[in-house]
Amino acid sequence: MVDTTPFIRAVDHFADRLRAAPQSRLQRGGAAEALALARELARRTQRVEEPGTELREMPDAGMFAAADQITVAGHDLALVLKDEGEVEEAVRLVEEARRRASV
Repeated sequence: MVDTTPFIRAVDHFADRLRAAPQSRLQRGGAAEALALARELARRTQRVEEPGTELREMPDAGMFAAADQITVAGHDLALVLKDEGEVEEAVRLVEEARRRASV
């Protein structure tokens, strides 16, 4: 079993930063970055859990739900990661999105 702790920490940290961010920061792109990340994490999970099926897109539930969306999508992905390389790549995705979101 692979240790996904670094990935879970990165996801939870980003989500916490989004929850603490002012509305203006979320409006300037923080929420959009979080939603894009949540959608990518969900797609990756779907590819593993349901190979060959049409991918569903996570809906936009609004800027105040973005932190919860990355939390759910991230924790789902953590359950299907297979090796340290996948964990490292997932951590990079989260860190890059957090930097672009400026939170």
